[in-house]
Amino acid sequence: MLKIKIQIYCGDQIAMGPGKADLLDAIAGEGSISAAGRKLGMSYRRCWLLVDVMNRCWAQPLVATSSEGARLTEMGAAVLRDYRALQRAASGAGEDAWPVLERQLRAEPLAAQAAE
Repeated sequence: MLKIKIQIYCGDQIAMGPGKADLLDAIAGEGSISAAGRKLGMSYRRCWLLVDVMNRCWAQPLVATSSEGARLTEMGAAVLRDYRALQRAASGAGEDAWPVLERQLRAEPLAAQAAE
């Protein structure tokens, strides 16, 4: 199985990755951080911490909150769109090399050897 995981760093923080992109999609669809968390099976606190990291890492906040809920900002929608495009491009990048690697890959790892 080939899985390409793209993470964009801001210092030692992950500014964008697959989970944060999924959270942005859920916020856009649900209109609130708590509803997005329920949809993804995450606590509100965890979602809020992820949103806080994203908002601090980019030139402008990606998520805006109000008494009415949460929404993606223009910057948030643009970052999400561009990140998803990067994911699509990266997944296609391995198409030629993957079959060659797959033939050499075991289905399961060998048992660990005991330390002497």
